[in-house]
Amino acid sequence: MIPLAYETRKPIVPAMNALTTNPILQGASAGLPLFDDIKPEYVLPALEQALDGARQTVAGLTDLSDPSWDTLMIPLETLDERLSRIWGPVTHLNAVCDSEELRPVYQQGVSKMTEWGAELAQNEALYAAMKRVRERDDFAGLSCARQQVLEHALRDFRLSGSELEGKDKDRFKAIKMRMSELGTLFEQHVLDATRSFELHLTADADLAGLPNSVRDAARQRAEADHKQGWLFTLDAPSYIPFMQYAERRDLRERMYTAFVTRASSGELDNTPVIDELLGLRSEAAGLLGFDNYSTYSLATKMATDVNEVIGFMRQLVDKSRIIAEKEITELRAFAASELDLPELAAWDMPFASEKLRLKTYAISQEELKPWFPEKCVLTGMFRLVEKLYGIVIQENTHAPKWHETVRFFDIFDGNEKKIASFYLDPYARPHKRGGAWMDECIIRWKKPDGSLQLPVAYLVCNFDAPVGDKPALWTHDEVTTLFHEFGHGLHHMLTQGMELGVSGIRGVPWDAVELPSQFMENFCWDRKVVNLFARHFESGEVLPDDLFDRMYAAKNFHSAMQMLRQVEFSLFDMLLHSDYEPDSDDTVQDVLDRVREKVAVVVPPTFNKFQNCFSHIFAGGYAAGYYSYKWAEVLSADVYAAFEEEGVLNADTAQRFREEILSVGGSKDIMDAFIAFRGRKPAVDALLRHTGLLTEA
Repeated sequence: MIPLAYETRKPIVPAMNALTTNPILQGASAGLPLFDDIKPEYVLPALEQALDGARQTVAGLTDLSDPSWDTLMIPLETLDERLSRIWGPVTHLNAVCDSEELRPVYQQGVSKMTEWGAELAQNEALYAAMKRVRERDDFAGLSCARQQVLEHALRDFRLSGSELEGKDKDRFKAIKMRMSELGTLFEQHVLDATRSFELHLTADADLAGLPNSVRDAARQRAEADHKQGWLFTLDAPSYIPFMQYAERRDLRERMYTAFVTRASSGELDNTPVIDELLGLRSEAAGLLGFDNYSTYSLATKMATDVNEVIGFMRQLVDKSRIIAEKEITELRAFAASELDLPELAAWDMPFASEKLRLKTYAISQEELKPWFPEKCVLTGMFRLVEKLYGIVIQENTHAPKWHETVRFFDIFDGNEKKIASFYLDPYARPHKRGGAWMDECIIRWKKPDGSLQLPVAYLVCNFDAPVGDKPALWTHDEVTTLFHEFGHGLHHMLTQGMELGVSGIRGVPWDAVELPSQFMENFCWDRKVVNLFARHFESGEVLPDDLFDRMYAAKNFHSAMQMLRQVEFSLFDMLLHSDYEPDSDDTVQDVLDRVREKVAVVVPPTFNKFQNCFSHIFAGGYAAGYYSYKWAEVLSADVYAAFEEEGVLNADTAQRFREEILSVGGSKDIMDAFIAFRGRKPAVDALLRHTGLLTEA
């Protein structure tokens, strides 16, 4: 997943030109962020000073008599970069080190940034100046990247209400401000609701079925909270294995109920937040002349219209539904006959599925964990990309960090020249947002003075930390997550972009940006690659063939149900932003229920309020875009099929992938880039084959 804050970085936004004594402003001119200097009391003064200077600078730029790329766009990119170096680290710290002191400051900062973005996006003089650059005779002589930057900027101006007038323009700006506030509020409600629940157990009998590694992690959590016994939370590394292995059905029900009712009641209820957000999104789209918010969202994506997306989703349903019905029938029969569960409740599903997986394939994620110690996984993953792309990765222990467990690495090319760097923050901890993501720290860019700024990425996960004397042991699912995020990181770090607006992941359509990340996941299932990182943490033995064969055989276990689950979320999102009328008698739950009637083979209980924690679409950049995961998965599966055809570790194929897709960022149309690599347009067959859903005609 790419960062939820990605969309807020899109507009070209200026900042201060001069340093002051504020440590944040001083740090913005340093190489890497100086995290220890980013104190809450410095944030707003730095931001306000930066924005004051920005307004003065932009006023001067709009007075240019003959704006050109050099006189208008380069100064704007310089200002954009400056402000991202001031605000970006604050956004990052809010995600990885949330605190009571930083939170209100961050909220105010988001409001100021949103206000500035809306103000800038509706600056008619600036829009006119950019159009004059586009109309110049020398426009055709600009590089493709520069032309793309300008075309994207003009498009974003239109989509940000720059062509609106009078009250409509004021209203659009107010809507953008309020939507930003609501997105922040939604995510904070989810975080607070997640943190508000814990299951504290003191009797060993309550832990029946839980593997030792899960117990040890729970004990360590309890000790960190100065409690006896074992502590379980709703964070993924705690919640998921508990639901898979705990034999106490009443405790599974308690955990499940807490998880699916987060942010659905009391002061943390996201229901009114969702209702207001949907109403504002619909209104904003209408002001710009779009039929609905989905159509507005697709204006910047690879898919052409709502019908194309819905047709694509329904194609996946058609390929998956019959197989999914067989999967759930088999699971229910197994649960009734062997687990004494004649009625399979929602809180029984992970438990029964894991038992069936174990019986069918004699394999479990817990059994695999000893074979995936952190050191071996990282070393193997690095060796893979070093072999594919001709690079070298080395740890650097001198970089500033925000937590003692964070690590920093440099990347060098074949000539020992540094080309990029990245942070790795792998462990779950209190006050850190859940999930996994990659974010931009520093963007590759040829600066006005001719020097090259090298890219730096944040790679963040939420895995269990080392327990006692044991190293961190990860499940194969978690290893796959790490590979996914590193794929995003490679997209950011291996770019050859020289222009800020299309370097790395910038300018890449939202429904294609997951291509490099999902592509990387495939390597976790290739035997040669697995040999690079799967070694027992005690013996150093490579993962045995028998264990790998069982793991691979279980690869597509319940893949049809998983496919339908993702399609359910995608259709819900798309229909919610296209067909749903916020002021009608219809409710958000009604929309979700109708989608489930046509798609799902398992319908959750009525108290399940999944939508109240659906941060992707209500607090991030995936509104009317959640389908992007499956859309990009088609692209990534087809790309990986080329590696299967030419050699999974074929350096020539990897170099072609790097040149045609990874390195171009947003400087080239993504369909053209795909065709340049694959020799044709994408096909869905590889995805269906990889997921075991390709049936004979």
